[in-house]
Amino acid sequence: MYLSNTVIQSNYIFFNMKRLLFIYLHLLITLIMVSCNSESPSTIESDVINPSEAYEELNIVYGNNDNQVFDLYLPANRTTETKTIILVHGGGWTSGDKANMTNIQLYIKDQMPDYAIVNMNYRLATESMPPYPMQINDITSVVNYLTTNQTHYTISENFGFIGVSAGAHLSLLWSYAFDTANQVDMVASIVGPTNFTDPAYLESDNSILQQFIASLGIDNSIAFLEEISPYHRVTSSVPPTILFYGGDDPLIPISQGTAMRTQLEEHHVIHEYTLYPDEGHGWEGLNLLDTTQKLQTFIETHL
Repeated sequence: MYLSNTVIQSNYIFFNMKRLLFIYLHLLITLIMVSCNSESPSTIESDVINPSEAYEELNIVYGNNDNQVFDLYLPANRTTETKTIILVHGGGWTSGDKANMTNIQLYIKDQMPDYAIVNMNYRLATESMPPYPMQINDITSVVNYLTTNQTHYTISENFGFIGVSAGAHLSLLWSYAFDTANQVDMVASIVGPTNFTDPAYLESDNSILQQFIASLGIDNSIAFLEEISPYHRVTSSVPPTILFYGGDDPLIPISQGTAMRTQLEEHHVIHEYTLYPDEGHGWEGLNLLDTTQKLQTFIETHL
């Protein structure tokens, strides 16, 4: 009987020692985990890029296609009021790259350092993949990405667009017809086509113009051409617009700019229009300086 009680007591002591050891180990593991978590960045802080420092990130992926990437440049000391300028390259909807917009990106970064910049690529059109609505959808994806990650980047939900050539067409069209949340505060078109029902296009036998229009895809009906023409999507609520054109442009007839100017005037939209009579599909020198100065003033006024 004495032996049996001793065994029972030993078992009891052993059981309690195991129980105390388990509790001790559990507390130790908990303390280690708390200690590790306190030494690493908190999940909240790690989700927000330091807004006091400038930040750059290249080739941010927003889709499955290789061209669905953009570069992001964030200024130092930004806030939730920091606006973003989205750059859209040209190339006749079938070619081009965000690298073509590097000079504009560098100018904004140097002369307008309080703005965030997005320099985007988009899917290029082919015979089986027409530009519309594919490229408009890509702009929507970029805007949605930036809006969803507004807190992460510390930026505003509002944007401005600068587009060149086909990129100007896409910028105008998206800002006028697809900005359902009214996030665009201004849009700039540099030699962008605006109206594909213009007789200067439809009645031209110029092979260069015909090839340019053919890049738009399979549907040449008037209804379709009106649908993809910013000129036909103007309302009194479209954002302030600044236009630049060359009078000797082989791709963009003068009427593309003058008719657009009239359309904006008739709808009482804030706008500016500049024609360089002797320039083609792009320019440099004093006229380029004039463009950048007017563009900067327009951005700083409306964005």
